[in-house]
Amino acid sequence: MSTRLLTPDDRMKERARTLGLFGLLAKWEEFPDAKLLARLLDAEEAERQRRSLDRRLKCARIGRFKPMADFDWGWPTKIDREEVEDMLALSFLTRGENAVLVGPNGVGKTMIAQNIAHQAVEKGHTVRRTTASEMLNELLAMDGPSALKRRLHRYAHPALLAIDEVGYLSYDTRHADLLFEVISRRQEGKSTLVTTNLPFAEWKTVFPNATCVVALVDRLIHKAQVIAIEGESYRLKEAKEREALRARERAARRPRKK
Repeated sequence: MSTRLLTPDDRMKERARTLGLFGLLAKWEEFPDAKLLARLLDAEEAERQRRSLDRRLKCARIGRFKPMADFDWGWPTKIDREEVEDMLALSFLTRGENAVLVGPNGVGKTMIAQNIAHQAVEKGHTVRRTTASEMLNELLAMDGPSALKRRLHRYAHPALLAIDEVGYLSYDTRHADLLFEVISRRQEGKSTLVTTNLPFAEWKTVFPNATCVVALVDRLIHKAQVIAIEGESYRLKEAKEREALRARERAARRPRKK
């Protein structure tokens, strides 16, 4: 049995049905101008895509960030640009793997993570970004098992969860258990992106009394893309440059001695 080919009019009706424009479909014959209908459908689809992107960006909570075009690749003393660009291309997310950026303060880990998260949202993925302290303290504050279960789902559900600043603060055993729970729930097909200022061997200093640290690290880096970045703080460099500029401006304002 042959399949009937869809006419241009059939295809437009299908687009209208997908958009839920049932009022338009009910009075379809009253709008014989195919070009006008196509323009209306184009406008509706574009507006819905824009609103969907805005909504997903808001839910992702990426925050303000500089684009990668502003990243100074020459500043870090060690960075694998090809690997970073592969991360930005979301290869790890496509494979359902994790990604970790390791390096000292100010080398661009957060900037790279925010760009990855933004790229993922633009590609249609569900994303949530948080800091380790924000997420763990929020989970710890949940009143009762049901509330905790609902809040854990918030962090377990997105296709990409970006956890920033692991290693900047120390946590107790309960915090470690909660992070372990989040990572464990995301193991099957969900990607977690982590930035940390500490090598994994030093994570015991972050959770000094926890027994699950080894298992936590093992689950995080299993099939993970790990990039180490080395160098001095770029923020400190910028601060020094701003202070030097202010010093020159102050010198220029001083009256010259005759």
